[in-house]
Amino acid sequence: MAPSAHRETMLPRRHFLRLAAASLSAPLRSFAQAKSVRITDIESFLLRIPGPARPVTYPITRVHTDAGITGTSFIGCPSGILERWVKPTLAGQDLFAIDRHMNRLQMERGESGVQIWSGVEHALWDAVGRAAGQPVARLLGGNRDRLRVYRTCVFPGKQDQSDVSYDTQAAFAVRLKKAGYQAMKIRAWRPRPMDDVDAVGVIRAAVGPDFHIMLDRTAVRPGWVWDYPTALQVCRGLEKHKAYWLEEPFDGHDIQGPARLAAEVDILITGGELGKSNYEFLEFLVNKTYDVIQPDTRICGGIWWARKISVLAEAFGVPCIQHGTSSLALAGYIQSGCAMSNCEWQEIIGGPELPEEEWEPALKLLRTPYVFRVENGYIHLPELPGLGLDLNEDAIREYRRNA
Repeated sequence: MAPSAHRETMLPRRHFLRLAAASLSAPLRSFAQAKSVRITDIESFLLRIPGPARPVTYPITRVHTDAGITGTSFIGCPSGILERWVKPTLAGQDLFAIDRHMNRLQMERGESGVQIWSGVEHALWDAVGRAAGQPVARLLGGNRDRLRVYRTCVFPGKQDQSDVSYDTQAAFAVRLKKAGYQAMKIRAWRPRPMDDVDAVGVIRAAVGPDFHIMLDRTAVRPGWVWDYPTALQVCRGLEKHKAYWLEEPFDGHDIQGPARLAAEVDILITGGELGKSNYEFLEFLVNKTYDVIQPDTRICGGIWWARKISVLAEAFGVPCIQHGTSSLALAGYIQSGCAMSNCEWQEIIGGPELPEEEWEPALKLLRTPYVFRVENGYIHLPELPGLGLDLNEDAIREYRRNA
């Protein structure tokens, strides 16, 4: 190429610098124009929807902002706590500083209060997601877009389920399997522990080998804690029926008992649903207390703290499978679980009905044809921003009641 032609194709240095500065200034201008979103109000109330047998009540917490964005969760917050602690702490604060907000509230009330305002935390995340135009799970890392579901079925009647026949439990497990679900959990609360093992045997015979069966002891009542020989005997029986896991066979604060049992048996020993801090879960992990930890996104303080706990567990190579809930409160749990690399399952708690049947009254509050999309045993991450619920504001006004 001739020198003159070469000079014509070259960009003079001053022009290059001018263009480079212009290209850099565009995002800088956008950044400079970004404004913080401030929290203006927080409220908690009830929604009461008429049902075929009795009304269905949903607690709801809402966070309002100066940008016109409202975040909503279906986890309530006691009005006294809201007025005395939460509003004075969060009013006028930056919406996006969720970790700072939760730390300040914890300093006010201690670990005993974290579950009280978790509904506020979920609503904050809903508002943040709506402001960003993204599902919360993507803002937290976006590891997956679906979770396997297991149904925890608590039959009406006696809490220990001693009035429920094994065949009744097995029949519901068969119904779950036919509907595409891959797992079911039952309570291990019968007065004679081996009766629950026998129930698992009947369920296994009914559903075949390709279905997960879990057992939940969770000894939350005084005097209900098994001794070690009983727990070992139950595990040996569950092994014969190829059960998947046994949940919290001892007191929830017992560090060494579950670790000893987990080292001795082949089924998984799980627990941690009542844990309220990262430090509590760190103690579980360091001591190998459980094969699987199960923080509750409500009890541990919210979506962000559950995510922190999952990262701790990941460092120890331990699965983090969240304890569950039901109906619309599940929205935050799905977002949290889909952000975790070590969370494969989502628990859905309810009675002897399919989750879709349980959720039907909630459809009156939404503008979508389904509450959550469940296909082939997986619950899918909603694609809508925030917690993923497209709310019908007219219905919320119609069914609103004071908390």
